[in-house]
Amino acid sequence: MNTSMKSWATPLAASTVIILAVTGTLMFFHVDAGYIKPVHEWLSWAMTAGVILHVIANWKPFKGYFSRKPALAIIGLGVVVTALSIFAPASQQPNPRKNMLNALESAKLETVATVAGQSSETIIEKLEDKGITSADPSMTIRDIASKSGKNEMAVLGVIFDQPMSK
Repeated sequence: MNTSMKSWATPLAASTVIILAVTGTLMFFHVDAGYIKPVHEWLSWAMTAGVILHVIANWKPFKGYFSRKPALAIIGLGVVVTALSIFAPASQQPNPRKNMLNALESAKLETVATVAGQSSETIIEKLEDKGITSADPSMTIRDIASKSGKNEMAVLGVIFDQPMSK
């Protein structure tokens, strides 16, 4: 079984590492094109599975790393960086994108229409075409999303001519 698992687990791990390295690097440099972010997020599951299966298929040699100080140091550093990335307090630096998005989500449709350079009526028609029928110019984007069972980004995506995600 290990031989057959090695024949596809190692290539799966290697190919997903390549994809995640490229998409992660592009995300680092704020390249927002195509499906970079969702591919990066979803293929991390494939990489996780591939790496787990690769370790299982190569368990005997893998155990040997735990008897070598350099390997233990690298693995230990990986564990520390992982723990810090999860448990260290986030930067207190304000995030203007997050603040802008929160402002749009809590703004009335008529205000967002002005920002989008459209009339409230045009936006309501666009929303209705996507099955969001509870929109009113005096409602906030958050209220419209909640009443229609959508998320705020889906509603804003329709308003700003992006494909609807939910």
